[in-house]
Amino acid sequence: MSSESTEVWTGWYRDRGGAEAIVIRVDGPQVSTRIRGIEYSGASFGALRAAGEGGETLTGCVLEWDLPLPVVLDGVTEQATLSCLLTLGERVDLSLTLHHAGAAYESGIAGGDFEEALARVGRQLPQGAAFGRRPLQTA
Repeated sequence: MSSESTEVWTGWYRDRGGAEAIVIRVDGPQVSTRIRGIEYSGASFGALRAAGEGGETLTGCVLEWDLPLPVVLDGVTEQATLSCLLTLGERVDLSLTLHHAGAAYESGIAGGDFEEALARVGRQLPQGAAFGRRPLQTA
């Protein structure tokens, strides 16, 4: 993903107050979303803060979203779906699961580092398989 492109993913926000549909935007190194009328942004999922100086960190919640993530195997591009579960609380936990060709490849629990979790998933793919693109590229 180049720094000039913006990706948009739809998902869910959940906390003690209930659930609501959200849109997650990734624009170069910046991640952002709007929750209950408040804009949150940051350099990573674990660093989402309310807009404005001194904005509060997003915490005490769960974000879930799916995104298409093609897998290239032996030169053939195949469709796959990456399911993401981010828990923001006392610590940041991110879990990724790639659904591809009837199998599920899981990252296990990682800190808030999307690229690290994605690399864990990638190491489980069959020999010769690779992601068709990188869904999040930080500078």
